[in-house]
Amino acid sequence: MHRKTTEILNFFSQINAIPRCSGNEAGVAKWLIGWAEKEGFDVQWDSVDNLVIRVPASLGFENAPAVVLQGHMDMVCEKTPGSNHDFSKDPIPLVYEGDWVTADGTSLGADNGIALAIAMAIATSPEVQHPPLELLFTVDEETGLNGAKKIEPGFFSGKIFLNIDSEKEGIFTVGCAGGKNIRITLPLESQPSDERQRPIRITVSGLRGGHSGIDIHRQRASANVLLTRMLQRLRKGLDIRLAAFKGGTVHNAIARDAEAIVLVWDESVDRLVESVAAFEREVRLEYDPTEPMLEISAAVEDPLSAASGVATHHATGNAVRLMTALPHGVAGMSRQMPELVETSCNLATVRLSLSRLEILTSLRSASPSRLVELSDKILSIAELAGATVKIDSEYAPWPQDPDSPLLKRCREVYVQLFGREPEIEVIHAGLECAVIGDIVKGMDMISFGPDMENPHSPDERLNIPSIEKIWAFCKALLESYKPI
Repeated sequence: MHRKTTEILNFFSQINAIPRCSGNEAGVAKWLIGWAEKEGFDVQWDSVDNLVIRVPASLGFENAPAVVLQGHMDMVCEKTPGSNHDFSKDPIPLVYEGDWVTADGTSLGADNGIALAIAMAIATSPEVQHPPLELLFTVDEETGLNGAKKIEPGFFSGKIFLNIDSEKEGIFTVGCAGGKNIRITLPLESQPSDERQRPIRITVSGLRGGHSGIDIHRQRASANVLLTRMLQRLRKGLDIRLAAFKGGTVHNAIARDAEAIVLVWDESVDRLVESVAAFEREVRLEYDPTEPMLEISAAVEDPLSAASGVATHHATGNAVRLMTALPHGVAGMSRQMPELVETSCNLATVRLSLSRLEILTSLRSASPSRLVELSDKILSIAELAGATVKIDSEYAPWPQDPDSPLLKRCREVYVQLFGREPEIEVIHAGLECAVIGDIVKGMDMISFGPDMENPHSPDERLNIPSIEKIWAFCKALLESYKPI
């Protein structure tokens, strides 16, 4: 392993020792402030703990334009059902598997901890000759770019902006989709459970999941969608009552697991179990070979207490109809770039309690008008069901600038280093460039990063050789700004 790669992974390991799920970045922010002060760098933070660490220019670069290296401190905290990991206190050790780094049963947090580690290594390396640097580390990116939205003009000064939050080395990202979340709340009428009704736990598990922007077109199953399909099928032949539904974890991950508890009359238990087994066989054929570990099971539970409430027949039907009607997946492809998803929706999380059903659906689009169209469709479905809605985490797309001087420079440096042209892309995921470029005018921005697979899932892994290539590229790019 290259010496610099080892140094970067050492920084990353220290970052991963600190819990940093979205909304819990105070610990890692404090650690970064301590590191910056120890190195003698000026550090500033705002009201939500976004940090900017100022690194003086190398000798001869004092008059070069300031360059911003940007990443986010938080991570998506996902784990396998069998994992006992506590994201509020447990470190995430790095597990090495050949050319890859992963974690044990949890998401790795390379999205975006590796950006912090690369920036820290650049800032402290005597081998890198660079302009004035501003390391901009934001909070709460994964829940809707919320930290970036709080940045005030003047918090940093640089206009050359390097976002290290892309997941394929050799690709420069120059634009991204906009998005919003819609939270749907449906009131549910409940009634006491009947002792002649038997609770059945229906579980969907073993799905691959993935990033709801990057992976939404890969034909992966959503546990929320499959469980809803199962419930809709059961309703057609059986009198079922919903007692619970829990599926998905965060807005930007495709749901990997979901479970519901339904009540049926004793004489219908065998028919329900048989229906679930038949549905599993059908769905396995649908998703072969995309979802090799898919499982759908039904287990008879102990009777509920007489005081336990369940949704009424009408409320159960209304809840299942609402979930069935909500869109999920690709809603449209780009007309300008036919291989790019333009608009999509992720049926992200579902929670059913005694008195209400709560659904979080996440929308993305490169087209503001198509985003409005999809949003209006979901709002109409919710209104027809008698639900209330709340929209949050809205952000505009990051439009491509084909005349970007930064893009031209990056391409030239990349070709000189590696002897081939980099790919240029616009992505369907959201990047902080969209928000920051809207707040701070006149930014010249690009996004890149090392190879990463399956972010936002326990299968997340980071390619080690690609870290060395990103290091070499950053070093050469920064050195290209030396005044003549």
